[in-house]
Amino acid sequence: MWLLLKNILFTVIAPGTVAVYLPALIVRDKTAGELLFLFAAPFFVVGVAIYVWTVWDFAVSGRATPAPIDAPKTLVSRGLYRFVRNPMYLGVLCVILGWAIWYRSGELVLYMAVVWSCFHLFVVLYEERHLRRIFGDQYVAYRERVGRWLPRLNRK
Repeated sequence: MWLLLKNILFTVIAPGTVAVYLPALIVRDKTAGELLFLFAAPFFVVGVAIYVWTVWDFAVSGRATPAPIDAPKTLVSRGLYRFVRNPMYLGVLCVILGWAIWYRSGELVLYMAVVWSCFHLFVVLYEERHLRRIFGDQYVAYRERVGRWLPRLNRK
């Protein structure tokens, strides 16, 4: 139960802020396109589904949360992590893209680019080095097999 509460708290604070609160703030003075919601909805659904699935894998397989201060005890390489190393971040970006489509917002497209840049820098400058230090050769082999942002066609 405690693990569930920690995951909910993290979700509300981190992805909730990045994918919901800040986009809502950016478009607060804009009018949503009613028909555009039909095009945006799949991005919301897919983004949330990706996020929930990856949090589930972190909790079940890694016995932890996505928060760096409560990182998984084992390397999570199941589920969507079999295809890309950072599906959780991609789920968050899908939700932001949904907002951008729904509100026809160039500002949100720019915001999404900034968020992706921050994710990328965090992954490259901290997360990958940390995972290598913690999981060693297991992470190196995983990194060689699975792409950072895009699935590899020639998976080993």
